[in-house]
Amino acid sequence: MARGKTKKNLEEAFCGESQANRKYLAFAKKADDEGNHQVGKLFRAVAEAETIHAHSHMRSLGMIGSTVENLDAAIAGETYEFTSMYPSFIEDAVMEGEKQSERSFHFANEAEKVHANLFRKARENLLSARDVDYFVCSVCGYIAEEEAPDTCPICGAKKEAFKLVE
Repeated sequence: MARGKTKKNLEEAFCGESQANRKYLAFAKKADDEGNHQVGKLFRAVAEAETIHAHSHMRSLGMIGSTVENLDAAIAGETYEFTSMYPSFIEDAVMEGEKQSERSFHFANEAEKVHANLFRKARENLLSARDVDYFVCSVCGYIAEEEAPDTCPICGAKKEAFKLVE
């Protein structure tokens, strides 16, 4: 496993590649919405390449463990987000009167609680796991099991806003 400056560089590269992936997927959606499908396709292709880079950096950092270890890491990360990170972000947004940011942070905070619970449930049922469908709200990131609700319990989006994860 990497150490020293190389470890720090891998961590920074992982963050950069991960952010580029998400950014390019958002850019692809915007290009598609504007009818620029070729540009959208290019953004998706580069986003996929950035994912390859990020995964390579994760392997070099030893960040990918067994399924149980990965679930534990996911639970810890999601729990940190809804217990520490987002509450302070929400507080700052309220103090600064940033309503749109407050709403974005609030939706994410509430969804992270659900994500952590789903990871806990998966860990508890790892050996006896049954096939479950997951539906993600495209507005706030809430995840429903089995079927999409008529209305999202976090943001109020209608059933049509949910996407089945394959």
